[in-house]
Amino acid sequence: MITLTTLQMALGGLSGVLVGFSLGLVGGGGSILAVPLLVYLVGVPVPHLAIGTSAVAVAANAAMSLMNHARAGNVRWPCAAVFAGAGVAGAFAGARLGKMVDGQALLAAFAVMMVVVAVLMLRRREPAEDRRVRLGRDNAPALVATGLGVGALSGFFGIGGGFLIVPGLILATGMPMLQAVGTSLVAVTAFGLTTAGSYAAAGLVDWSLAGLFVAGGVAGSLAGARAGRALAARRGMLTKVFAWLILLVAAYTFARSMGLA
Repeated sequence: MITLTTLQMALGGLSGVLVGFSLGLVGGGGSILAVPLLVYLVGVPVPHLAIGTSAVAVAANAAMSLMNHARAGNVRWPCAAVFAGAGVAGAFAGARLGKMVDGQALLAAFAVMMVVVAVLMLRRREPAEDRRVRLGRDNAPALVATGLGVGALSGFFGIGGGFLIVPGLILATGMPMLQAVGTSLVAVTAFGLTTAGSYAAAGLVDWSLAGLFVAGGVAGSLAGARAGRALAARRGMLTKVFAWLILLVAAYTFARSMGLA
């Protein structure tokens, strides 16, 4: 637990707005923004405390964004249930392992993984947005396997995992980007709660700071969902925004973790 100054409280609320906007816009990016913001902007001195706190806030903000996407019909619930169910087991195991790794090394590895995911997203072709994906024998095994893997990485890095879940859902089912964004929020919420529970049990959550993040994220998630629907009308644009956001944050996180910035 840390003692927050008035400036840090204000920066915590502002960071929540940015995280909520990212979750509403692309169904992910919440934690890849939340952890660097907590460490480098708000000034949380312990990376593991930032990771645990962000997991609580991102899970709450993801749940709010999920409601917006569900109302818009962007959530494929059967696929989400299978993916999230498999991923929760992976997230629990990953969170236990992640707490054993040095904080700065964890941030550096986090940045490298973000670059890989962003490059894969930029190279893929966007499916037609009117394609309706259904759960079936052809995609259920892939959803389980991908959910387990993504869940483990999500727990290990202490993230909601939206930027992994979205490409994971697309890989397993071929669903269009906007559907993957909406569907991913079910798993983001589930993974975030699993990771947060693990970190909270170890005393690595600052609850007052998490509350500020959640409060700021309410407004951000509403604005992000509106922007996401607008960008989705332009084929492939949402995917590109998502990937470049990841690359920018990855570069900054890697530089700071290596003492280069």
